[in-house]
Amino acid sequence: MAMSDLLAPITAQGGSCSLPDAEDWMQGRTLYGGASALIAYTAAIRAFPDLPPLRAGQIAFVAPSSGEVDLRREVVRQGRNVTQVRSEIWCEGQCTLTAFWLFGTAREPNAVHPAETLADWPGGPDENETVLADKGPAFIRNNFELRRAQDQRGPGEPVVQRWARVTNRQGLDPVSELILLGDVLPPGAMRAMQRPGPLSSINWSFNLLDPEPSTQDGWWLSRNASQHADGGYSSERLRLWNTQGRQVLDGMQCAAIFG
Repeated sequence: MAMSDLLAPITAQGGSCSLPDAEDWMQGRTLYGGASALIAYTAAIRAFPDLPPLRAGQIAFVAPSSGEVDLRREVVRQGRNVTQVRSEIWCEGQCTLTAFWLFGTAREPNAVHPAETLADWPGGPDENETVLADKGPAFIRNNFELRRAQDQRGPGEPVVQRWARVTNRQGLDPVSELILLGDVLPPGAMRAMQRPGPLSSINWSFNLLDPEPSTQDGWWLSRNASQHADGGYSSERLRLWNTQGRQVLDGMQCAAIFG
């Protein structure tokens, strides 16, 4: 189903709502992290429609979220240029996700330099084979298209890199696509695991480098790289580029590595 259908019941008033066909977006016991983050973001921008462009987000995945939610949001502070909004998802009387969004108007720049380009460009999505078309989690098979963007397969350097796009982008703006896609790949630490075991995102923090991102045919290059893993946790760097090789999102995540 289209993500826009899942978001349709979210109103400016917030409060309780039932998300249709949420099972299509479930990852085990909980809504997939990118979907739940987008639900919280949508609750914020529908409640406060005059916000400036999104610049950053901090999301904590506290507990499993389902299709029956209570949406809460508030403006924490509104300054001359920056507005900070908190939004939360509650399920069955407990907070399951809390997010802090930073919106900011553009100002006359006093420092300008581009993000670093990716050293080993993998070629465009049309040059790479499709992966997980008939296997992997159902929410990925049903809602995303992934293509290989690295030669490495199996154990090795703790990096996972894929071209990714939402299968049905109807009603989604590019910023919403990035929030939905930012958490779609498994942690890079997966390649360093000594034995099979489940993985789980605990939080996600990102800076949006372009408030009006664009790409070709909905494709974004996604890269998750473990910076350090030990004690059952991995510190991950998550980045997204458009098809022109311009980085549009820079993020960090703590992931739980079980098993």
